[in-house]
Amino acid sequence: MEQKLYTIRLDGIVVRAYHGCYDLEQRVGNRFRVDLAIKTPLGDLPRTDDVGSAVNYLTVFGIVEQTMKRTQRTIEAAASNVIEAVRAEFPQIVSVECTVAKIAPPLGGKIDRVSVTIEG
Repeated sequence: MEQKLYTIRLDGIVVRAYHGCYDLEQRVGNRFRVDLAIKTPLGDLPRTDDVGSAVNYLTVFGIVEQTMKRTQRTIEAAASNVIEAVRAEFPQIVSVECTVAKIAPPLGGKIDRVSVTIEG
């Protein structure tokens, strides 16, 4: 029988963090938005209704908040850190897609955000 997968999405986690290639960004910080799509086996979850066997999204939220506190020069590194931390906590996960967006980056003009998406 084919294994069913399901996707858990956490959209719009907004944190203040100190990522950036400029020293000023690392001192004053900025707002970042993190979006996750986690693919994981469904297993017997619909039948058992056991929260303990699911990927706990409250735990994932805490991992994102904690991981984003680690200052990085690039948002690519920040996204990779989130993926590694989530997968370390929940080894049953098949893949994590993580988008990290820097809101209103200091680029010298009007821009809503710049973002990267990494899957791993």
